[in-house]
Amino acid sequence: MPTLYIVATPIGNLSDMTERGKATLGLVDAILCEDTRVTSKLLAAYGIRRTLVAYHQHSDTKRTNEILAMLREGKSLALVTDAGTPGISDPGGMLVEAVVNEFGSDVAIVPIPGPSAVIAALSVSGFPADEFVFLGFPPHKKGRQSFFKRVAAIESTIVMYESTHRILKTLGEIDEAMREAMGVKNSERKLVVCRELTKMYETIYRGTAAEVTEQLKKTSMKGEFVIVLCPIST
Repeated sequence: MPTLYIVATPIGNLSDMTERGKATLGLVDAILCEDTRVTSKLLAAYGIRRTLVAYHQHSDTKRTNEILAMLREGKSLALVTDAGTPGISDPGGMLVEAVVNEFGSDVAIVPIPGPSAVIAALSVSGFPADEFVFLGFPPHKKGRQSFFKRVAAIESTIVMYESTHRILKTLGEIDEAMREAMGVKNSERKLVVCRELTKMYETIYRGTAAEVTEQLKKTSMKGEFVIVLCPIST
């Protein structure tokens, strides 16, 4: 049966790649990847050589149809992202949907689990994770105000991503939204900000949005960030 493997890859530390993940990448007919240059370096680290096919947020219907044709021919494919688990804040989910719509159960879709920045951040947050809401990246421009109003209204643990260019702005908007929602001068809702998870400069900051902002200013605002907000009841 033709198979599409959804393979998680390291978010920083190459040692986090699972043995099953490496074995899968070494056996498939082709690897669908967000950036062929990034995936080439990853494969080189494990001594794997395979055909790479670019598939990312800008890929058009033609590329999707090419992938469907490969599966129709009976080939096995692996889908990877630059870092982490495909389908989490990237277009992997759209490809899986297209495969399901085209083939139903005639194509096997197999998860090869592994690193995920969302889960890694939750695991060290100290906040309840039996229920949480993942919101991906906040909108860059349109919809930001309504996004943070929504954040302030969610009572469960919240996880979101942010980039080095907008981390301070986002923390400020979280603080403002919380103050407006809670009717107090300063938001007391605790959060954890994880910077560069599993990488050399991994740092974890804890406190309110205002407190973490000051911590970041004293250290570094460079890198990739995961923000975890505690539930309102905590």
